[in-house]
Order: sequence, then C-alpha cells, then structure tokens
Amino acid sequence: MRMAQAVRAPDTNSAAGEPAAAARPPAIEVLGAEKIFSNGVRALAPIDLTVNQGEFVTLLGPSGCGKSTLLKMVANLIEPTSGGLMWWGRDYGHVGEDGKKLVFVFQDPTLMPWARVRGNVRLPLDLAGVPKSEGDARVDKALATVGLEKFDASYPRQLSGGMQMRASIARALVTEPNLLLMDEPFGALDEITRNKLDQDLLDLWFEKTLTVVFVTHSIYESVFLSTRVVVMAARPGRVLREVVIDEPYPRDDAFRVSQKFAAYARDLQVLLAEASVSGAAHD
Repeated sequence: MRMAQAVRAPDTNSAAGEPAAAARPPAIEVLGAEKIFSNGVRALAPIDLTVNQGEFVTLLGPSGCGKSTLLKMVANLIEPTSGGLMWWGRDYGHVGEDGKKLVFVFQDPTLMPWARVRGNVRLPLDLAGVPKSEGDARVDKALATVGLEKFDASYPRQLSGGMQMRASIARALVTEPNLLLMDEPFGALDEITRNKLDQDLLDLWFEKTLTVVFVTHSIYESVFLSTRVVVMAARPGRVLREVVIDEPYPRDDAFRVSQKFAAYARDLQVLLAEASVSGAAHD
C-alpha cells in the first residue's frame, strides 16, 4: 500500500475548500445508550460517546466489558434498551447514502468456503445488484488495495489466516465505505502477521480518510493504531477513561519501540487494571 506523508493525526478531510471537522456532524454519536438483554443481563450502562469523522477510535477493556456489544450497536445490529444513536447527525435510515456508508468486519473472516476469493469479495455488490462491469472494477481495486490481486482465483482454504482476513477486509472495502467497524479482526493471528496487518490497516485508514471504530484486547495494538483509545470497564459495561494518542502518522516499527509508545502503553495498563478492579467491585 502507498505510504502517506508524515503528519499529525488528520483532522478529517481538512483539504482546501472543505469544512473543518468541528464544523461538520460527527460520524457517530452514542447518546446515553444502555443495553439490557432479555435474560436481565445489563451489558451496557448508559454510554455517551462521540466519534468524529476521520478518527481511528479503539475500544479497549477486559472481557465482558461490552466492547463488542457497543460496536454492534453502532452497526445497528442490536438496538439500545434506552437512549439512542445518531449516524452523521441523523437517524440510521440515512445510512447508505453517499458519504454515509458503514461496514462491519467480524472476528472471523466468515468467507464462503465454496466460492473463490473474487466471488467472496464481490458478494455485497451482487446482493446490491451492481452491474458486472462496474463490480469487476471495484473488486479489482479492493483486491489490489489489500495485496490479494494474484489470489483472486484461490479458495479460502488455500489462504493463510492473515490472507483470509485480507479477503474479508477487501469484501468490506468493495462497498466503498466511510465508516469501518472492526471487532478484534486480528486477534487470532500470530504477532508478526498481526503487526503487518495493523500497519496495512493504518495506511489504508490514512489514504482513504476512513473513520474506524476498532475493538481489541491488546494495549500495544491500540497504541499503534489509534487517534484515541476508549477504555471500558465491566458489570455493567461503561466508559472508564479516554486516552488521546497524539503521535504523527504514518507510524512504523520505530514508534513501537519508542519511549512515547512505552509511556502510552504504561498509562493504558494502569487504566486496564483500574477497569478490572472497578468491574470486580460490581460483582
């Protein structure tokens, strides 16, 4: 992927002639949203959270703190019990319009084993009735973006775990989204593959000026990727603290071994310990 020039975290499309981020509606607003499941489990206390356009926000916290529940709520896969959400300043009925497209990438690639990579990637376009000629061009572009253009005729079983996840990301990108929601997509991969995909994802986010909400258990992954880390505590799930990662992009392996990286990681480790104690206190 093409490397972006080193700058501070982008203020979301601050090109000449475009309004500043603060003057535009945020991509996501969670407004006192609470979730209580039918079995009585209170998964989320009322949460207020704003994700501005162009941010890379990571949800970090111990197991059971509601990270995935909150992400699925942002994706409109589940509804809040109380409170509400807004997408680009409006209700969900306007999602899908130009500049207001979102996609969800799950923990597992969820590829169709009987279909080749190209067929898996073009599935959303087929479901949307996109003409073949247009669809082919978009599939080619998405595969090239994730470095799988030479594997388009392969079956998922012929790919490594990292390549399968690349195919899943290509399937998301083929819809040309503005908001990318990712639920621990690299958690099952080895560290070398995970670090490589983190780098590729960061380059992709920067180049396409996406808004990303990313769930992880990894402190190091959250520091490397994020413009902002939202630390959550459990029982019930709630936002404990937010940490801004005020470091320039692109980020590379030199950042991973820097003193600043270590300092951010220590701060988040302290907050995670606090989150664990806070969750235990609610048992």
